[in-house]
Amino acid sequence: MLLWLAQYLQEYIGPMRIFNFITFRAVFATLTALAIGLFAGPAVIRMLMRLKVGQAVRTDGPQTHLIKSGTPTMGGALILLAIGIATLLWTDLTNRFVWVVLIVTLGFGAVGWVDDYRKVVYKDPKGMSSKEKYFWQSLIGLFAAIYLAFSVSAPTNSQFIELFVAWVQSGFSMDLPPKADLIVPFFKTISYPLGVWGFIALTYFVIVGTSNAVNLTDGLDGLAIMPTVMVGTALGLFAYLSGSAIYSQYLFIPHIKGAGELIIFCGAMAGAGLAFLWFNAHPAQVFMGDVGALALGGALGTIAVIVRQEIVLFIMGGIFVVETLSVMLQVSYFKYTKMRTGTGKRILLMAPLHHHFEQKGWKETQVVVRFWIITMILVLFGLSTLKLR
Repeated sequence: MLLWLAQYLQEYIGPMRIFNFITFRAVFATLTALAIGLFAGPAVIRMLMRLKVGQAVRTDGPQTHLIKSGTPTMGGALILLAIGIATLLWTDLTNRFVWVVLIVTLGFGAVGWVDDYRKVVYKDPKGMSSKEKYFWQSLIGLFAAIYLAFSVSAPTNSQFIELFVAWVQSGFSMDLPPKADLIVPFFKTISYPLGVWGFIALTYFVIVGTSNAVNLTDGLDGLAIMPTVMVGTALGLFAYLSGSAIYSQYLFIPHIKGAGELIIFCGAMAGAGLAFLWFNAHPAQVFMGDVGALALGGALGTIAVIVRQEIVLFIMGGIFVVETLSVMLQVSYFKYTKMRTGTGKRILLMAPLHHHFEQKGWKETQVVVRFWIITMILVLFGLSTLKLR
């Protein structure tokens, strides 16, 4: 929005040309989202308290968490508000990738909102049924996957339509250009062709999987938001470099025309996340809830697909991956041992993994900060793939 105004005024006011620089707008999108979050945060928390949308804490969890019962949840709405306003103000509104990321983010946020609402109204920590939640997540994920399968390969929407029509006319058997391949980091030329169906399947699992992974990680004060900020910032750098024909050629990464504009969204996400952390730091004044966790995870997954860095996301988001695997292994092993012996056994003291360490005697703040440190190391390792090829 501001870009349009600046482009109109730059003919009369020369310094307004600075708005044409993506990095300038990314910095101010970050600051805008940060300011919105910090100033609106207290009002949002008071509103949530008036609405009595307090968190229902699981009774089988750590006993130290029982004092958190009643803490306002659904605070992720503050994050989405800050991201939305900052992105719309500072980004190029004609950019198709910005819109698909916004749609996915708000779509998953809507699913999370309904889930949180049911938890609050019915005082049930389970919220929506798994089948219902996955249905809506899958619907949004498949929409994004089908669109991105062709938009990543086509530099314009008109070419996107031509490519889609060609795929249909080929009997759904046409291959995609090399830039849509699965990129293997640390190697200059190794990639695996996915085809349209493979791209759609991978994109679906990345978006939906990342969304749920961030949601599972969001169990302690500040645990999920800081890794999200760090991973999102790194993906913003990948987006900026992928959007540049010069940098992408030099670094041997796919050139995705228009992807650079996503650094503004990533900046807004970082600013909104830091503002939320101000209120979510231990002891938390507000919880993110599914409305924030599902939305942020979906955003990370979508951006990673656009910049063709799915494996790098897997590396940088290692904490999200391990937290998800801990739940899957715990549930699978419990069901297996119960089927074989009649008594279910557990691998961990409690899942997700952060609760296991709490049960081992770690303080909540220790778990959170150590997971942050691990994420920082993984993000730096992921960024090293830009040169280590």
